[in-house]
Amino acid sequence: MMNDFSFQNTTKVHFGKDAMSKLSSELIRYGNRVLLVYGGSFLKQCGLYDRIVSEIKKEDIEIFDYDLVKPNPRHTDINIGGQMCREHNIQAVLAIGGGSAIDSAKAIAALALADTDNCWDLVTAGKPITKALPIFTIPTMASTGSEMDASCVISNLETEEKKGYNGPAIRPTVTFDDPTNTFTVPAYQTACGAVDIMSHTIDTKYFSKDDKMDMLYRMMDEHVKTVVKWAPVAYTDPANYEARANLMWAAAWALNSFMTCGVRQATSVHAMEHELSAVYDMVHGHGIAILMPRWMRYILNEETAPQIARMAYSVYDVDKNTPVMEAAETAIELTEKLCFETLGLKSRLSEMNIDDSRFAEMAKNACGRNGVIRGFVDLYPEDVEKIYRMCL
Repeated sequence: MMNDFSFQNTTKVHFGKDAMSKLSSELIRYGNRVLLVYGGSFLKQCGLYDRIVSEIKKEDIEIFDYDLVKPNPRHTDINIGGQMCREHNIQAVLAIGGGSAIDSAKAIAALALADTDNCWDLVTAGKPITKALPIFTIPTMASTGSEMDASCVISNLETEEKKGYNGPAIRPTVTFDDPTNTFTVPAYQTACGAVDIMSHTIDTKYFSKDDKMDMLYRMMDEHVKTVVKWAPVAYTDPANYEARANLMWAAAWALNSFMTCGVRQATSVHAMEHELSAVYDMVHGHGIAILMPRWMRYILNEETAPQIARMAYSVYDVDKNTPVMEAAETAIELTEKLCFETLGLKSRLSEMNIDDSRFAEMAKNACGRNGVIRGFVDLYPEDVEKIYRMCL
């Protein structure tokens, strides 16, 4: 029997080439002092920063810049952002960028109204975030889906931990999704982002011991299939609007709480990858690409084969007369081909100068306090370490 669930998503989405024309009118409803959260110099070099500022200035809105965003957002940087919000009486936070920028904005917005100056206190508290400044997002790549979800992931480089926290208050208020803003995303980031989108369905609910509503399961098939179809197009033809639009919308719907209805399990691949990001600061989507097919192969058995075979039949259009175990193996092989051949990602941790010296420690951390990842197949530290070694 399917688990009970509650569903609510309050994010307003403006989607398309004209999405940002509504930026100033949406922001002014929540205040006239806005913190812009972004990172690097490319935003200004490509002209997007000036376009955004021009739109914002259509209303009497004062802008404050926070340009410290890095991949795998650092808690120490978030602390600076929270302090800026308090000092300047910030009334709304606007993220410009990918998942790192949006997650940074969420963490800053929560810290600004918290009873602490250290965002890591919010991470370790383990309580849902119920207070935050209004959050607005302008995604510049299709990946995490953070523009419509109620969670964020932060890294602590001092303790080599990467953890998430969530709550209704950090679900963005409005997102402005213009696929043309993703045209300049490099091929490598396009590939990593696409794999991350795909994994958000595969890892969180497609493979699950829980019963799934038939409608949702069919939508999961089509969601993953959309990524499989359009990621190679965006990779080779970055200015293809249809490809970018499909990936951007797929990213938003992967984690906006809709397809996860009724499913309760840990995300096995993400739990393992967060250790790679925390220890080696590698790109999240690339770590997912290396881990995901090895995890699928490790957990493949008579019990799990039918769900993995479904991916072959419904996503990769493998002949439905193909025996279940053979189809499951084919699904894994085609996933590897997509990641490592079509999208050109390096296939092994050893190619990233990662050895096995810390695998035992990482495996233990991935399994957390309870010593197990409760997922599609429960994984203990010895299992996780074996999967890491399969990736070398």
